[in-house]
Amino acid sequence: MTTTTMRTGRRWGRFALHYVEMIIAMFAGMFALGALLDVLGLGVSHTRQPELGYLVMAVNMSIGMAAWMRVRGHGWASTLEMCAAMFVPVVPLFPAMWLGWIDAGTMMMLAHVAMFPLMLAAMLRRLDEYAGCAH
Repeated sequence: MTTTTMRTGRRWGRFALHYVEMIIAMFAGMFALGALLDVLGLGVSHTRQPELGYLVMAVNMSIGMAAWMRVRGHGWASTLEMCAAMFVPVVPLFPAMWLGWIDAGTMMMLAHVAMFPLMLAAMLRRLDEYAGCAH
């Protein structure tokens, strides 16, 4: 294996690790802050208020990711792009739900599935930043 091949492999390894870290931070924020809101009596019913429920969850996931990205030394632009990946899926999905084309559960599932490629796209947009970060 050449030095260039090894360097490229490490670079993509760092990129993949960072992607996994973002997913873990996203879920940590969602579960920890969601549980805190529930304990405080501020939880939102996803069945009665799916739009508000989703937006609160997206904020919780964003807080987790933003906190971890700032710890890792990322700037605000890349941090906000990653957080936007939590909100972008609902742009077409809320209207589809309001029109009765999908139900709240389907909206929630599709939005969560869409987050992963959107996060990946945000990271690929700044490949040097995400693949070159020292961990």
